[in-house]
Amino acid sequence: MINQLVKKIKEMEAPIVVGLDQMWNYIPQHIQKKAVDEMGETLEAAAEAVWQYNKGIVDAICDIVPAVKPQIAMYEQFGIPGLAAFKKTVDYCKQKGLIVIGDVKRGDIGSTSAAYATGHIGKVQIGNTKIAPFDEDFITVNPYLGTDGIKPFVDVCKEEKKGLFILVKTSNPSSGEFQDQKIDGKPLYEMVGEHVAKWGADCMGDSYSYIGAVVGATYPEMGKVLRKVMPKSYILVPGYGAQGGKGKDLVHFFNEDGLGAIVNSSRGIIAAYKQEAYAKYGAENFGDASRAAVEAMVADIKGALENR
Repeated sequence: MINQLVKKIKEMEAPIVVGLDQMWNYIPQHIQKKAVDEMGETLEAAAEAVWQYNKGIVDAICDIVPAVKPQIAMYEQFGIPGLAAFKKTVDYCKQKGLIVIGDVKRGDIGSTSAAYATGHIGKVQIGNTKIAPFDEDFITVNPYLGTDGIKPFVDVCKEEKKGLFILVKTSNPSSGEFQDQKIDGKPLYEMVGEHVAKWGADCMGDSYSYIGAVVGATYPEMGKVLRKVMPKSYILVPGYGAQGGKGKDLVHFFNEDGLGAIVNSSRGIIAAYKQEAYAKYGAENFGDASRAAVEAMVADIKGALENR
């Protein structure tokens, strides 16, 4: 799957992933009202509104971005109907030709990690039939439990040709409480990066490993170090836009060939119609606002890479 991701990034000249991290207050009033009028003030109505909003955004951007990243917690908050909307979104995005990165941040003891891997990127055996439950292309994974918590995911990646993005240095302000602590003079995030490179060494695609890393845009100097530590790992870079990251901050996450990183923006794109810069589109044309925000992001990153 890493080969397909790289190919789509090259074709579109857009190293971008759109985070489908829906909150109720992001959804335009007319979509909320229609769902509630039909289903009442229920979880089912909320999930339907999320699905309709996702569909509108995906339809507007699917020809200019290579990938989307639905954050599963934003669907779990709406219970079982929300999870159904997550699955519906994953399936629809794949039908539209998008690579789907499930932002699930799973990781546990071996047997539990194996079940998570089966559920999200693998297949479960039921009698004589194998079924892919959620069927994302990549997922995010938490490495806190070490190798025996990661290996089941890696095994499924090898079998199914899927991919991982392992948390290395996250974009949130308090990430340094653990991740920046030094062990034998080396910060923990760098040690995790070394493990990511090792885990990915025997899971290679044509140029990059199936096993990538998550490194926040809000820490560009650390990204520069980690790019060297993990030369064959694709880096998923959250924190662009709403969290403060800009194109000029991201150049060191990329290799010299302009590849090696994919930058995420969530509410900066999916709720673009709420921003002053895109207010002219209005809530009714939220998809057009999202498309304009993607185009601006592409131009920002492309300009930064050309001028580095």
